[in-house]
Amino acid sequence: MGSNAKRVALGKEFGATDVVRERSEEAVERVRELTGGLGAQSVLECVGVEQAVVTALEIARPGGAIGRVGVPEHDTTPTSAAFWKNASMAGGPAPVRAYVEELLPDVLEGRIEPGQVFDRTGRLDEVPSGYRSMNDRDVLKFQIAF
Repeated sequence: MGSNAKRVALGKEFGATDVVRERSEEAVERVRELTGGLGAQSVLECVGVEQAVVTALEIARPGGAIGRVGVPEHDTTPTSAAFWKNASMAGGPAPVRAYVEELLPDVLEGRIEPGQVFDRTGRLDEVPSGYRSMNDRDVLKFQIAF
């Protein structure tokens, strides 16, 4: 789901077959259309604003699962929608240290290419402008060059 051309292209490169560009209720209706009225079995919400969390809950089918990655915009989550759908929701900030031993060999040996999502590199003092660029949707992900 999304309308940012760079993000959509990267999603397709990673295997996306359908792109939902609509927002809010129109997005929910489009997902229902694509899933024969059922909703998505699995939904991944990645550091979205509050509306993204609400949309994730609404597009999940009854009994589905919503995974959340990253630090959310708000401290609360509207969980009543998940409860009445018997949907599960789990996630949290990306604990890099928990996965580094398992994933680092895959990165170093070329089986995983994490750099595909980073499209701007800068110094530590450029982090605030890098995050502004991500917020403005000019950049997918900013990384610090060491």
